[in-house]
Amino acid sequence: MAPRAKSAASALAALRAEIVDCRACPRLVAWRELVAIDKRASYRDDVYWGRPISGFGDPAASIIVLGLAPAAHGANRTGRVFTGDRSGDWLFRAMHRAGLANRPEAVWAGDGLALTDAWVTAAVRCAPPGNKPETSERDNCRPFLQRELALLTHARVVVCLGAFAYEAACSELAVRPRPKFGHLVEVPTPGGYTLVCSFHPSQQNTFTGRLTEPMLDAVFTRAVQLAAVDPVPS
Repeated sequence: MAPRAKSAASALAALRAEIVDCRACPRLVAWRELVAIDKRASYRDDVYWGRPISGFGDPAASIIVLGLAPAAHGANRTGRVFTGDRSGDWLFRAMHRAGLANRPEAVWAGDGLALTDAWVTAAVRCAPPGNKPETSERDNCRPFLQRELALLTHARVVVCLGAFAYEAACSELAVRPRPKFGHLVEVPTPGGYTLVCSFHPSQQNTFTGRLTEPMLDAVFTRAVQLAAVDPVPS
């Protein structure tokens, strides 16, 4: 690993430690810890993570995948974003098909999943009740996303999974006015990123057919294409 990459990896690891220790939002702290005790029956023998979730992946990533927040019995249980639930099953299968992940499933932190040229993160770092963070909770997490973006210096594409992630990305990257969210909508940002929108791979979308696997594949195919284009010299 090159010195610059080592430095970024070290800084991202330090950021992860800060995220994991965060207790800034009393409502989210109470909920994530309650869920870790009052477990879903199918996971009653699991030891839940029950803490905030950091991003993970390749420190030299050109593609960032941005979601809403950890799932109560997904990442809040497993300790890694988009891991251990059906949304993650869809996401990592698509990333594997796109050549961004070394395996098509994510079961638990430390299961051997590795990302190449991709970083997966969330706008809010704790599981929220009803999957609905409050505005103040999103704002409390905002510095974490800001610092990730600053450290992921090779990133040029942000895949926004759902409208909440898209709005967070537009707010952070100074997109004004904000174009209407839609699947495969592309939005250039003043800082040189391109946002690629996708319906969220939640069961609400996948069970109803609003999002299909070919539709999600199209998002990552386009993200890979955009990441491969040489930037225009300033």
